[in-house]
Amino acid sequence: MSDSLNAPDAPPSASHDPGESVRHTRTRGEPRFPDGPRADPAGSHFERRIRSFQPRRSRVTAGQADALQRLWPTWGLDIDGQRVIDLGELFGNDRPVVLEIGFGMGEATARMAAADPGTNILAVDVHTPGQGNLLNLAERDGLSNVRVGNGDAIILLREMLRPDALDGLRVYFPDPWPKKRHHKRRLIQPEFLTLAAARLKPGAIVHCATDWEPYAEQMLEVLGAHPDFENTRAEGGFAPRPGFRPLTRFEGQGLDKGHVVNDLLFRRVPHRER
Repeated sequence: MSDSLNAPDAPPSASHDPGESVRHTRTRGEPRFPDGPRADPAGSHFERRIRSFQPRRSRVTAGQADALQRLWPTWGLDIDGQRVIDLGELFGNDRPVVLEIGFGMGEATARMAAADPGTNILAVDVHTPGQGNLLNLAERDGLSNVRVGNGDAIILLREMLRPDALDGLRVYFPDPWPKKRHHKRRLIQPEFLTLAAARLKPGAIVHCATDWEPYAEQMLEVLGAHPDFENTRAEGGFAPRPGFRPLTRFEGQGLDKGHVVNDLLFRRVPHRER
């Protein structure tokens, strides 16, 4: 989860171009962003298990580093698994909260937040440049309904959220893990959906999208078979891309190449008797 390269010692000076990558050699044990996201917030407190994500090492620009330093104490959340969080306190209001797992560079997240200021978005990723970029976008556009989570979304769901805490869940273009031996790493699995269901209010929407057709078919099969969810399409199958999910540049490039993007929208059914 940690990227030990290209980290500034302090917020960049005015001489840095906001898009310029910053290289800094840190001493052993020196935090990458003293006031920003921690390298491994959950540490060794939880069991080792197969993970659905793979941390990516890439350069952090001066502008992203500055945003991480300045804005993380207010808009960031380290997923350490050590406490149950109050979402009303985190956002400063009692508006509905949607969890987004994996937001890339955050452009689509920022656009959705701007289009729906009455909904709070807790966006979780492990990609440090993306975290900084989303914070930059949120500040630039005055998006007070965005918070950025750093770490493992499974730990967030299992250890840090109360039952019925969420009004929605978004998983857009997760790693498809295309090799058969890696399919166990895919996020959308029965066990994950059972955990998510415990944190979603009845009626909450789970919205997934992928451009990897075999994974789309697996998502449809797993969601369709899970007793806690029902397809919002009466006839079943995939849904048209809803207007609130922006068409990203990456997605547009894929469509130009003939890729097929599938959306799935499933509703959390009322809680079953235990």
